[in-house]
Amino acid sequence: MHTHPESPNAASSRFKPPVKWTGGKSRIIHQILSRLPPGRRLVEPFVGGASVFLASRYDAYLLGDSNRHLIDLYRSIVHTLDELIAATSRYFVEEYRSKERYLEVRSAFNQEQDLLERSAQFLYLNRFGFNGLCRYNRSGDFNVPYGNPTRVPRLPVERLVAFREKAACATFVAGDFISVMQQAVPGDVVYCDPPYLDRDSAARSFTGYGASGFGFGRQEELALMARTLTGRGVPVLISNHDCEAARSLYEGAQLFQFEARRSISADASRRGTVPELLAFFDAGQEQGMPPLLAQCRSSDVPACC
Repeated sequence: MHTHPESPNAASSRFKPPVKWTGGKSRIIHQILSRLPPGRRLVEPFVGGASVFLASRYDAYLLGDSNRHLIDLYRSIVHTLDELIAATSRYFVEEYRSKERYLEVRSAFNQEQDLLERSAQFLYLNRFGFNGLCRYNRSGDFNVPYGNPTRVPRLPVERLVAFREKAACATFVAGDFISVMQQAVPGDVVYCDPPYLDRDSAARSFTGYGASGFGFGRQEELALMARTLTGRGVPVLISNHDCEAARSLYEGAQLFQFEARRSISADASRRGTVPELLAFFDAGQEQGMPPLLAQCRSSDVPACC
């Protein structure tokens, strides 16, 4: 069954993400939904905060992310929600609204092996850490600083329950975006929200979301994989900053530019609107390949592409 991607409840607080997530798409959700074509299943290899999943309406979902802690949390919400709420509730109290307690939990999280307890700690760190940031050092340790909340954040029980209900038709996988995109078949629609390119070529990229980072070579792989899927009859929509590098990578795709509000910076003067881009690779059209990608196809891109 092919359905329109937008949910009538997209604006409802009930369908807001249960986690805070840098680069979350809640503020631009209608820009994305209006460009997603109908399909049977939505595939998201960078599910992140899951805004698109929650606001869209497909028959099924394949939701992936390279952050295994995030995927473990989502699986805990789906399969052991009552236990997760009980385990997490003990952290959402005044005693744990301090830097000392936060650092204790962060240290324990980096050593924790029990999936349920680690998911509870992850949700605590997400709500008590700085701006919902998720960052790891080169050793793979979570290292987001304390967020100094003015009061104890509220455990989002209603959102957790709504997430579990919506996820009845979803499959969650922890893995690289290539492996997730490889599973797409005709009838699927793919939406990609990778770590963004720098708008300023002289700026330093943020790659701390994972120990392995996400450099420009990975951006090239993503663009090439999008073209590979369209050749198989699978449409792909990709979000990124509107910059020269993005327009070069996505050459031949339909490009949609709009303004999006940024709020992650600790410096209020650096917050504001920035130009973003949606690149739509239409499965009904042949996608041209920029020279940059053509050069790297034989040597730099995995054989699976």
